[in-house]
Amino acid sequence: MSEARHDAKTTTHRATPMRGRDRRESHRAASPLELLFDLTFVIGFGNAASQLAHQLAEGHYGAGLLGFTIAIVAVCWAWVNYSWFSSAYDTDDWIFRLATMVQMVGVIILSLGIPRLFDSIGHGDAVDNRVMTLGYVVMRLAMVFLWLRAARHDEPHRRACLTYAVTILLAQIGWSALAIANPGVGLHVVCALLLALVEMSGPALAERKDGGTPWHAHHMSERHGLLAIIALGEGVVGTVASVSAIVETRGWSVDAVLICAAGVGLTFGMWWTYFVVSFAEVLDIHRRRAFVWGYGHVIIFAAIAAMGAGLHVAAYVIQGKAHISATAATLSVAIPVAVFLLMVYALYAYMLRARDAVHIALLALTALVLGGAIVMAAAGFSLTHCLMVLTLAPIVTVIGYETFGHRHAAEALARETAAG
Repeated sequence: MSEARHDAKTTTHRATPMRGRDRRESHRAASPLELLFDLTFVIGFGNAASQLAHQLAEGHYGAGLLGFTIAIVAVCWAWVNYSWFSSAYDTDDWIFRLATMVQMVGVIILSLGIPRLFDSIGHGDAVDNRVMTLGYVVMRLAMVFLWLRAARHDEPHRRACLTYAVTILLAQIGWSALAIANPGVGLHVVCALLLALVEMSGPALAERKDGGTPWHAHHMSERHGLLAIIALGEGVVGTVASVSAIVETRGWSVDAVLICAAGVGLTFGMWWTYFVVSFAEVLDIHRRRAFVWGYGHVIIFAAIAAMGAGLHVAAYVIQGKAHISATAATLSVAIPVAVFLLMVYALYAYMLRARDAVHIALLALTALVLGGAIVMAAAGFSLTHCLMVLTLAPIVTVIGYETFGHRHAAEALARETAAG
């Protein structure tokens, strides 16, 4: 810990050895520095979602999904690595703060390169992710420095820290070489997948084979929840865009009010669904389950951001600026919502080892709601009414949990904590 944490009167942030935080530290919460760091990811989520919305509205589905996948994985993975490191080694001294600032600069550079990435894919040229790669490498080299510093100070966890540093460094060499070579789209995707495997192998090797790091379960649960909220901000932005589109074309009307209710309701319902169960206790006891839980959150964050992009697409359709049908616009919202809900249920089943027939029934009802909205769009119903129906999708889970599901969740949680 830093001296500032030991003594409330201390105002300086002198260099402090990185010997690891107490993994059972009480009242551990996100620090102001972590919250400031998270703010830079608003730009990344926003650029990725807006570019995806533009591509989908033009009917460029393949280019939009490929560009979005590359951008959102880069953004989320950089956040994930920093957050798990800071959970274990947040000394809050001046060195750690400056290293965090460097990573924030990297996030901004990466975010500014997202439009160029989408443009290059949209034109069928080689994938131009050079600016994104520059920002990503800046972030990751700062992480290499922090892991090496932790390895120097924390003898019990030195091997794990070095494993993180080596895998990250090797991946950055590969990303830099790929950006310089700038091959065709197909070869670029293959190489990117291989490098992503190198990146993602680091935590698995370090935590499973090399002793791991002293990350804090409750802290990590809170951190992922906070980023989910930031991603949900795209739903609010998409709602504003849709309402503004109606107001600009038709003035204030019932449709404007319904779109506002649909967008806010959908965002609120997804927020409620995500925070139905806290996995902190299970993470603390079954720490090896953190890999699936953490990697699964990349898909959850992506789905949330894509939902916001879908609401942007709806705005383009309402304004008459899109080249797709209302059915396609409805699908652009329905598919991310479906992916989000499936991942929430999947993580619940994995973390709590719970396979409940009630969940199958709730998922079936949710599928009926999503399918009903799509059928309505194909039948010629207005996009406003289709979005109103989509709002009910997460509400199915909310009602199911609040009426009887909470008892099942409490029993499953008690069973897993007792087994641990």
